[in-house]
Amino acid sequence: MSEQDFTHAFPQAGRLGLDAEVLARATTRIMERCDRLALITSTPGSITRVYLSPEHAKVNALAAEWMQQAGMTTWQDAAGNQLGRLPARDPEAPALLLGSHLDTVKDAGRYDGIVGVLMAIEVVRLLAVKEGGRSVSPFPFAIEVAAFNDEEGTRFGRALMGSAAVAGQFEESWLDMVDEQGVSLRQAYLDFGLDPTAIGRAAHSADRLVGYLEAHIEQGPYLDRRGEPLAVVSSIASGKRFEITVDGEARHAGGTPYDARHDALLGASEAALAVERICANAHHIIGTVGQLQLFPGAVNVVPGQARFSLDLRGEFDTARDDTWERIRSEFDAICARRGLRWSAREFYSAAALECAAPLQDMIREGIGSTVADFADASGPAALFSPAGHDGMTIGALTDVAMLFLRNPDGISHAPAEDVSAPDVALGLRAFAEAVAHLGAESTTV
Repeated sequence: MSEQDFTHAFPQAGRLGLDAEVLARATTRIMERCDRLALITSTPGSITRVYLSPEHAKVNALAAEWMQQAGMTTWQDAAGNQLGRLPARDPEAPALLLGSHLDTVKDAGRYDGIVGVLMAIEVVRLLAVKEGGRSVSPFPFAIEVAAFNDEEGTRFGRALMGSAAVAGQFEESWLDMVDEQGVSLRQAYLDFGLDPTAIGRAAHSADRLVGYLEAHIEQGPYLDRRGEPLAVVSSIASGKRFEITVDGEARHAGGTPYDARHDALLGASEAALAVERICANAHHIIGTVGQLQLFPGAVNVVPGQARFSLDLRGEFDTARDDTWERIRSEFDAICARRGLRWSAREFYSAAALECAAPLQDMIREGIGSTVADFADASGPAALFSPAGHDGMTIGALTDVAMLFLRNPDGISHAPAEDVSAPDVALGLRAFAEAVAHLGAESTTV
């Protein structure tokens, strides 16, 4: 972006008075680094980076290098997260944690999580001051940046393990989980050079943090539809994930008349349509069937068993659980009508997280000092996030707030995922302004 572009984009002065050329260079670095990280993948031609893989190690090394260039000291923690710290003048001061994640789903886009980590690094670069030959925070708190891994849960099926370790929520039983190649999480830690018995060392102390802020692309179209670049996140969805098994009877495809069939696929298909119907008519509930397997899986055999995944999310835990009960009742009716049986295995559960009001106010102040016009006279949009984020687990440790960036057409978890450089520029300034507002509040308390 040119200086003229920035002058147009930032009509208000803001608390920091950030120089347009400095912001332009920072935005260029973020976009170029997103492109560079996209080249680190286990699947040439697409983007896939999973937990405790060679690609994980490579992106950690790059993130550490960029953190150091911004003035931070760096370390990889016992769970494989990459962290950096800009100290406060007082070495005993607590820290404000900024972050997001560097792992991806399979065949991913290049911005989900990644842009938030890179923006956090640039916020530190923008805010750091030099004293006695070292970079320090100008606020009464240090600033830490966390590049989490395993937010997506792609490899082992359990999401948010990296941030769970930081929050002191890691469960030893997870070490027995295995990936598609049969490698256990315990062995993966060893292969990565980490001690699986020492994961607890990654945990932060609640009294050493003042809060957690995350910038992230919106993984939906609502900002794009409003014509606005930025929003405050009000809460993060609760979630449950299930493996549903439908049992029927495998029989010859040609010799079995329809009145004698107990087709597990047709029952599962009707169940998937029931999920869509029920969730579409509920408030802020999203249900998705993303995987389907058939057994025995032969072209000339009526499917005797079907297994499918169900991802169920809601703004509130009670509404999500009430919807699950309605889905269960509908599954009962479908299987009774078709002579089938069904069962569910829950393998993931996360409670909804309401973002902390004071930190939401800091994000709102940051956006308000950066963007002039809003669709609503009350100011920046406040959006519920149906997608999960690391803040869900960090919320067990400290207060959390998030900034959303516009995502054209709302596509995410796919190669077409996008965010524009002008919106990243606005988001970067708003994020830095939010930290400065929090610093000013902390100074006056």
